[in-house]
Amino acid sequence: MVDYSFSLLTFEYFLLILVRISCFVFIAPFFGMSSTPGRMKIGLSFFVTLILYQIVPKEELAYAGIVGYSIIVIKEGITGLLIGFAANICNSIILLAGNLLDINIGFSMATEYDPQMQTQVSVSANLYNYLVLLLLVITNMHHYILHAVADSYQLIPVNGQVFQWDHLLQGMITYMINSFVIAFRIILPVFACIMILNCILGIMAKVSPQMNMFAVGMQLKVLLGLVVMFLTIGLLMNVSNFIFDEMRRTIVSMIKGMYES
Repeated sequence: MVDYSFSLLTFEYFLLILVRISCFVFIAPFFGMSSTPGRMKIGLSFFVTLILYQIVPKEELAYAGIVGYSIIVIKEGITGLLIGFAANICNSIILLAGNLLDINIGFSMATEYDPQMQTQVSVSANLYNYLVLLLLVITNMHHYILHAVADSYQLIPVNGQVFQWDHLLQGMITYMINSFVIAFRIILPVFACIMILNCILGIMAKVSPQMNMFAVGMQLKVLLGLVVMFLTIGLLMNVSNFIFDEMRRTIVSMIKGMYES
């Protein structure tokens, strides 16, 4: 039976659950995009909180006064932000890959504003970013992210955070290493073809120095880069799997860093 009657204790729990969920929705990918209306974010946070309110066990909170309760609110907000941030930063992998790709083919100066990351990104990075975001919705990865913050109450109950900063730092270091490895794997076909083209242009510059290899090379790099991108677009599903696996690993690492095993 659904019971939404509130007492002082249960209403305190409702607010704390709302803080964690709303902070998560604010920064999580797909849910926290700047193009998403604020009313949608508030409504999603509120209704998810109503559902979790019936599930989360309501134990007595031990705090002294408004200052103690404020500390609990801050801890719940940090928990939601860290879980959402762990999922959100994995989008930077595809942006890094796109920037490296544009540096090789000559599109690095053509930038666009990305409302999701709120920064200037290159053309290829923006294209791949939206394609991966589309795959995130198609593969129901956004459901996994929402389930992750809901299931976090099993390991991290309200006011049960034990921040292990060494573990969180190690998780971020592992992510930074993996992000460069995954990004280079994504652009490897284009990088290999451009490297072969540079070798050919270097040989031609020695054989026929009267040719302007700088002008010819710029056009060939753009043409070859676009052709390879077109031929390898079918591999984008495998690319998204790398990114989503890293997203899962980072979320699990963040959650493990906030509870005492």
